[in-house]
Amino acid sequence: MDETVRAYELKARSEGFSRIAGVDEAGRGPLAGPVVSAAVILPEYFSVPGVTDSKRLTPKKRDHLYMEIYREAVSVGIGIVDPVEIDRINILQASLTAMAIAASNLKPFPDMLLIDGNRSVDKSLFQEKRWLEIKQEAIVGGDRQSVSIAAASIVAKVTRDRIMAGYHIDYPQFGFPVHKGYATRAHLEAIECFGCCPIHRRRFRKGRNDLFRQQELF
Repeated sequence: MDETVRAYELKARSEGFSRIAGVDEAGRGPLAGPVVSAAVILPEYFSVPGVTDSKRLTPKKRDHLYMEIYREAVSVGIGIVDPVEIDRINILQASLTAMAIAASNLKPFPDMLLIDGNRSVDKSLFQEKRWLEIKQEAIVGGDRQSVSIAAASIVAKVTRDRIMAGYHIDYPQFGFPVHKGYATRAHLEAIECFGCCPIHRRRFRKGRNDLFRQQELF
């Protein structure tokens, strides 16, 4: 494995941290469905090849690496925030909340969080006081620079994709297994034809999507 993707983990270990969790989310941009975060603690000598930003991988490769990550990881935590809560608190806060939930579900307790993006998680989102002492580092483009974050991005993406595929049972007219709730032409045409369904984010704003804005008060 390319050592450059271990640089943040190696630095953290040199500073005395041992349970380093990568944290990432999937589903900030779609018009429908939850936002899903994953937190992953990898063993020090994790060596599964091909772990990188989930967006760079084919669905088949993601599924394979998802299984390998679960097999090798010290711990994996998942956090899910549903569309109703996304509408209530906005997508940014929902993403950070999902990250906090994912990290809180890790066992053993991490001693450092590496977070994809430019924001750390507000510690008030954690319910236990011990989180106040946990070091966090936000890394822009972290899913291409940290193997732990990359692993979290894969787990979050596969988990969310499977959730969206499951919605096909209740809402087959929208084609969620194909577009996963993103604003594809087929999805927008389905909204125009059938209206929105309960998993659509009713207050989502997207400047180019006048159709969806017209549906938001359904």
